[in-house]
Amino acid sequence: MSNPQLVEFQTSDKLNLPGLFYEPFRKTDKAALYLHGNGSSSVFYDVTIMNFLGSELNLHQIAFLPFNNRGANYITKLRVDDEHKKWIKIGTTYELIRDCIYDIDAAVSFLKSRNYREFYLIGHSTGANKICVYNYYKPQNSISKYILLGGGDDTGIYYKQLGPRKFRLALQKAKQEIQKGNGGKLVPKYLVDYLFSYQSLYDTLNPDGDYNIFPFLESLEKIKLSKKPLFREYKSITKPTLVIYGSDDEYCYGKVSEIIETLGKMSSVPGKFKLQIINDCDHGFDGKEGELVDIITRWLSA
Repeated sequence: MSNPQLVEFQTSDKLNLPGLFYEPFRKTDKAALYLHGNGSSSVFYDVTIMNFLGSELNLHQIAFLPFNNRGANYITKLRVDDEHKKWIKIGTTYELIRDCIYDIDAAVSFLKSRNYREFYLIGHSTGANKICVYNYYKPQNSISKYILLGGGDDTGIYYKQLGPRKFRLALQKAKQEIQKGNGGKLVPKYLVDYLFSYQSLYDTLNPDGDYNIFPFLESLEKIKLSKKPLFREYKSITKPTLVIYGSDDEYCYGKVSEIIETLGKMSSVPGKFKLQIINDCDHGFDGKEGELVDIITRWLSA
């Protein structure tokens, strides 16, 4: 593996996204893209695991492009290279999950400009949700294989944390403020003690929205929140897909085995899905990075 390059590419809506690019010494036409989760996440804060994954993928003749999507950090500024050359506030606090389509397409275009032709998409946490969103709205895409790592039920988690009454209040208030043109304003702490704008809060809480990809709470506890079919976006995947959870994932309601069983049943083409639990590790796969990377590289190389 050569030293990673610091790269930047532009989305079709003119945002400039930074990334790390790992290329093997021998020429290859295969490349894996990596989508980090939300909150404080950034590929530049996880360089150790990025280097590890990049090194192993390169040994298997696969290039690796982890990049900061528009959901990186809670709040950051990104340059918009339109005619006004302005900077905008973005990050988890303002992001709408469907905009991941712009980010993924831009990363694929960057790789195509470097003569890569076969693509694998890896997503951790919210990154896994984004893969499902991307596939649902753009099924005729250039990706050959998906890897979903610890996809989360944010809608259900907030429902549990807030309780039914406060959850409905927060959802209603966010919708009202968006209708007033205040979608970009920050939500007061009395409503949700988390750094949200009204638009990102509504995007996250809305049971019928794009964020609600893995409705584990609804499925396992028979709580009716959404009108749309459960796991609709996940069930739209027909490409080879690897799904991995840590046995102690703190965002899985203590029911990782049941979640894996549910996802197995919801897989539309079971023969193309591989579902696996890594024992004795959490949502971030802490302490089990080597095992995680080994599973990923072996599956991609098979």
